[in-house]
Amino acid sequence: MRLPLALVVLASPAIAWEFSPSPICTLTDTSTDGTITVTYDASLPEYSVTITLPDGTWSDDPAFAMNFAGNRPISIQTDQHRISPDGRSLTVTDSGFGNVLDGLEFNQRAYATSGDTIVGLSLDGITPAITAFRACPEANLA
Repeated sequence: MRLPLALVVLASPAIAWEFSPSPICTLTDTSTDGTITVTYDASLPEYSVTITLPDGTWSDDPAFAMNFAGNRPISIQTDQHRISPDGRSLTVTDSGFGNVLDGLEFNQRAYATSGDTIVGLSLDGITPAITAFRACPEANLA
């Protein structure tokens, strides 16, 4: 009985994009390439995106870019990013994230780049989670 159950679990698709409204609006996906976490804190108001590498560290480069590939390609770049003390996480914060959210929602892949570090992320299955994320600020302000 355990073997059939194990085969069903292993054959099931991995849970991809997840949304949580509390304590702040959070959209997360973890893959073998890394973890991406997008947050919105309505009390600030401020968005952030953090990409954490499973191994290695981010290049200490003056520019960070995200390129979205698919039906509505978008490329964005900033010099306002910061790298965590251990070098594994890179974070960008801003009061507006329309291009990031559109890039995530309307494309198939995202590429986060800083120097020679490139992380490719699948956007498969993001639709329900990003729809909830976009609706979250209004719910948390009520």
